Amino acid sequence: MRGIVSPKLVPFLEQANTAIAAFKATGQGFSAELVRQGLDNLSALIGAGPNMSTVKDDFLVTPSHNIPVRIYNPAPNDVLPVLLHFHGGGHMCGSVDLYDPISRKLALATHAIVICADYRLAPEHPYPAGLDDCQQVLERYKSLLTGMKHSDELYIAGDSAGGAICTSLVMNNSSNEKTNDSVKIDKQILVYPSVDYTMVSASIEENGQGFLLEKDKVQWYFQQYLQVGNLDQDEIAQAKAVEASPLLGQFSANMPTTLVITAGCDPLRDEGIAYAKSLAEVGVSVEQYSFDGMTHAYMLLNDLVSDECEQTYQLIGQFVKSGTIAQ
Repeated sequence: MRGIVSPKLVPFLEQANTAIAAFKATGQGFSAELVRQGLDNLSALIGAGPNMSTVKDDFLVTPSHNIPVRIYNPAPNDVLPVLLHFHGGGHMCGSVDLYDPISRKLALATHAIVICADYRLAPEHPYPAGLDDCQQVLERYKSLLTGMKHSDELYIAGDSAGGAICTSLVMNNSSNEKTNDSVKIDKQILVYPSVDYTMVSASIEENGQGFLLEKDKVQWYFQQYLQVGNLDQDEIAQAKAVEASPLLGQFSANMPTTLVITAGCDPLRDEGIAYAKSLAEVGVSVEQYSFDGMTHAYMLLNDLVSDECEQTYQLIGQFVKSGTIAQ
């Protein structure tokens, strides 16, 4: 069912759709530079983040490269849980800097130390480079917290491609086929997650045009990330997409308690709902909430939909505190 967008977003979408149509009329294709600039332009709408007691830039050293991180500690005198924050951006865009206000708000909402990772991006670093970076952070995050009081409780959170990273980490460390005893993720928070690279959900077609994130751009993102051809026509591309898709992997009762937040006008809506259903079917405690009038990436549009963004942080705070949300 095609979503009905909130009136709050109509003027913005009209402007965005005019710009998209003008760009397509030039015949110019997508490029990494253009899509990165497009996402960064949303920084004008993301709003300011709250003050934080401690904000520290650091990096995790690996044999081949350093992974930059930013650490947010809202209460340095308290023993806090840790939340690993993986930003969105189609595996090609986004950064710790762009997501700084969101990381700050997550730290306050969850009363946790937040570590946001600047993982490597495609097409310069295709799958699974960025995911490998996040695995390193998952396994070794405590080494970044020297001098900080923290408990062993661990949460992971991500929106869009960040949700793909979270669910891939869960699949690779907590499924029946792949269990990593050194990793224990207590709770998972997903906001309009990307979990199926095959692009077969009905909402891809229903909401794939006119709602900011469009079907042709989604496919282009995936082609750059997976380094494959046309997902609709290439059997090898389709096989790689299936292999990489968390929704199509094996689910297990070992997976963490999960919150899934979807947007009604998002082409990725149905796969988020399907992921929550698959968790429930194997006995994982899962909560799913839909913001029906919102588009993909609404968390980056805080100045336009501040009430919905605030409610999202409240839901995340409730979920972390009790494992359930008031609906």
